[in-house]
Amino acid sequence: MRLSSNVSRRHLGAGALLALAAVPVLWTALEALKTGSHPAAWRALAQDPALTHAALLTLWTGLASTLLAWWGAAALLARGFVRQRLARLLRGLPVMLATPHAALAIGFLFLLAPSGWLLRALSPWLTGFDSPPPWPTTQDPWGLGLIAALVAKEIPFLLWTAATQLQRDDVRQRWRAEHALAQTLGYAPRRAFWLVLWPQLATRLRWPLLAVLAYGLTVVDMALVIGPASPPTLAVLAWQWLQDADPATYAQGAAAGVLLALMVLACSALWLGLQHLRRKALAHGHGVRGSVARTPGSDIGLWLLVGVYAAVLLALAVGSVSGVWAFPAVWPQSFTTTAWQQVAQSSDTVVTTLWMAVGSSAMALLWSVAWLELAPRRWDDALRPLLYLPLVLPAVLWVVGLYGVGLQLRLEGQASGLLIAHTLMVLPYVLLSLSPAYLGFDPRYAQLNASLGRSSAAFLLRVKWPLLKRSIASAAAVGFAVSVAQYLPTLYVGAGRFASVTTEAVTLASGGQRSLTSAYAGLQLALPVLAFALAAWLGRPRRFRSTTA
Repeated sequence: MRLSSNVSRRHLGAGALLALAAVPVLWTALEALKTGSHPAAWRALAQDPALTHAALLTLWTGLASTLLAWWGAAALLARGFVRQRLARLLRGLPVMLATPHAALAIGFLFLLAPSGWLLRALSPWLTGFDSPPPWPTTQDPWGLGLIAALVAKEIPFLLWTAATQLQRDDVRQRWRAEHALAQTLGYAPRRAFWLVLWPQLATRLRWPLLAVLAYGLTVVDMALVIGPASPPTLAVLAWQWLQDADPATYAQGAAAGVLLALMVLACSALWLGLQHLRRKALAHGHGVRGSVARTPGSDIGLWLLVGVYAAVLLALAVGSVSGVWAFPAVWPQSFTTTAWQQVAQSSDTVVTTLWMAVGSSAMALLWSVAWLELAPRRWDDALRPLLYLPLVLPAVLWVVGLYGVGLQLRLEGQASGLLIAHTLMVLPYVLLSLSPAYLGFDPRYAQLNASLGRSSAAFLLRVKWPLLKRSIASAAAVGFAVSVAQYLPTLYVGAGRFASVTTEAVTLASGGQRSLTSAYAGLQLALPVLAFALAAWLGRPRRFRSTTA
């Protein structure tokens, strides 16, 4: 009787948590779809001359960046797993993960622009240019700069989500045993990884991959900074229409957001279908060819990735203190802290960014821990698609729904409405980050705790949460970084009343203030890095002093 009562209370708690998250998510999604479903808006969208080119450009940049990021992460994982160097591979990931998309795009801009650092370094010896050439090295019409920036940002995310699976004790031990067994059957170590481990790992990475695909197809902030401009991608085009005061143009932007959602759905279905066919081929003995299984450039790829982030960080650091910097000089002729003084004077921007990030990540973490603790596993499996809606829906469509809900609840332009909007965006990432470690926790600890007569609360406070503190702290840091990087919800739901370091950085990137843009982008990067550093410190293992008699 007591057991049945406990189960009922757990189900009741899980139901309350579900309502707390599902109601605003569904309401937002339905409001967005309603706004973008007007027939007149779809007719105007179909007749727009820029639609076809923008849609094709969106497909090209989104699919190409996802494929390259997927292949790059897989190659690095294969080499790290086979050589048992995963710890070394993952060492620099926190800084890469903490780098916001917009900050990385701004760093790429300062490196690759015609007046950027790369051409400055080559000019004295190779090009002989004394002024920036009119080359489309950034905002190029082919979207190559956007693809490069997306690949550099998404490889660390895929590596990190894969590592959360590989670091689970039950999974790691079983996969190591299967990998060793495959080698005893005559397969080379790397081929055994591709044939035995990768199909299982790829299945577990389904949601992170779909998030990468959805972001690549619908990204706005990075596309505004470094993406093609004439015409832009469909997401940027939709965002431009949504900022128009004309209701018909606004509705056309919402319809473009729905079209983006349909494109994400179609591409996701295609990708999952191809993965299913591949698994069937492997099951029938059609394995990965040796030329594919060998990844001789994976070490070079790792150093290239590290080099890209190091160059971006250096470009932002030097740019933030640069004064006079005439082309083609490699280093500024003068240095100044004026940009940082201006950032310091806008302390309200930093404070707004911090309270939004801390508040939204804390609420998302509390909800995720409670959900994983209370919800039955079958509920969790069935409801993940609903909980992950903010992660896979186009950002331009999502903010349309958020804005509509905010207007109905009179939360538009209010701090509470902005906090709720950030929390809804942060929650899927926190849940995705925390789930592997939490669901993989050894249930025998709970059985041992019960056999000793200790309460469930004591088990959580003294055993489970202390053992999971590294994963919990890491998930909180991920939520903090996601909130800091939010551009559209801050700009749209905040109705322009709340400025964050991200909105300031993206706005400044379109101007010519290199030092001020670099300072805001550097601050945008520094805040998540500090959050990950704090998470690493909080999650460090406890050390006990040995006592001698």
